[in-house]
Amino acid sequence: MQPTYTLSNGERDALFTALGTVTENPYQDYPAFSKAVAALREGHLVPASFIAACETIRRERELGTSDAHALRNCPLDAEIPVLDHDDPLTDKYAKKQTFIGETLLELFAQLVGTPLLAYASRFNGDFFTDVVAINRYSGKQTGFSDGELVYHNDRTAHRVRADFITLLGMRCPEEELVYTGFVEGSALLAHLSPEEQQILRQPWFVTPFDVFSKDNNNSLTVSGVHPILENERSFRYLDSHTTVAPGSPAEAKDALLALHSALARAEKKRHRILVGDLFSFANQDGLHNREKIDVQDAERAKSRWLLKTYAFRDEALAQQHDGTWVDGIRGLVAD
Repeated sequence: MQPTYTLSNGERDALFTALGTVTENPYQDYPAFSKAVAALREGHLVPASFIAACETIRRERELGTSDAHALRNCPLDAEIPVLDHDDPLTDKYAKKQTFIGETLLELFAQLVGTPLLAYASRFNGDFFTDVVAINRYSGKQTGFSDGELVYHNDRTAHRVRADFITLLGMRCPEEELVYTGFVEGSALLAHLSPEEQQILRQPWFVTPFDVFSKDNNNSLTVSGVHPILENERSFRYLDSHTTVAPGSPAEAKDALLALHSALARAEKKRHRILVGDLFSFANQDGLHNREKIDVQDAERAKSRWLLKTYAFRDEALAQQHDGTWVDGIRGLVAD
C-alpha cells in the first residue's frame, strides 16, 4: 500500500522539534498531556504539510474514499529502547523517558478528529500501548504473540470497541517481511447477498474473549450474543473464532460460512510498517491481520515494536460516553 504522504527530512525534523515542546508524561497524567498537545496543535510550530496530510485523511474517511492510510518518515524518539519480552510494559516505563511517538499519535488523533480511547482494565489505563511480543503468549492468537494473526477486529468480544486503530513503527527490522493486512467492510459487502447481510445483522453469533483479556479478568469467557454486521458496513468478527450462538437458526451458520468465503475473495490492502510509519485504519468498518511473509531470523522479528492507539470515530460518538468515564478521565472506559 502506498503512503498517503511521505514527510521530507526537513518536515520530519521540524515536526520533531514541535513535538518536543510537549513535556508532560502521558503515562502519568494523560489529561494534562492531551491538553498540552491541543495547545501545540493550535499554535504555529506544526508543519503545514503534516496538517494538510491529516486533513486529507479526515476528508477521505468522511467521503468513504478509504479507511486505511499511512504516513511515512514520521519523527520518533531519539532513543528507542529495546524492550524486555517477559514484561515489556514495566520495561518501557523504566527506559522510555521521552514521548515524541506518543505526542505524534495524540496530535494525529486531534487533527483527524478521532478522540483517543483507553481501557481501564488493560495496561494501567494507558492511552498508548505496545504491539510487541510477550513470551508467555508465544504462538497464541493475540497481538502480543510473535506469530501471525487472523483477520479480526480488536476487542471483538467487548462491549466498547474502537472505531480506529493507529500504529506507529518504533522498531521494525528491515530484514523481516511482516505485513498488516486490511479488508474494508465495503469490500466484504460486495461478496455478500442482501439476504446474507440481513442474517448477519441478527444477534445470532458469539465470540470468545481473547487470551490476554481472560488473563486480566478470569470472569471473561464468551461474549453475549451479537450481530456480525452493524451500521452500514461495520463487522464484528474474529475469523475462525466467532461462531453461531446455541439455539440460532440454521441460516445463521450458512451466513457465517458465506462471510468466511467473502473474506477469502474480497480485495485486500497490505502495508509493511517501517520504522517511522504511521498506519491508521478502521477497526470496525473493516478487518485486519498480521502476515509473516518472509522471516529470516525469528528472534530478530520478535523485536518488532509498534506504538498503538485506539480512537472513537468522532467527537459526537465520544460524547455519548460522557458521564461514564472511569475516574473522570475522558476517553477511559471500563470495558
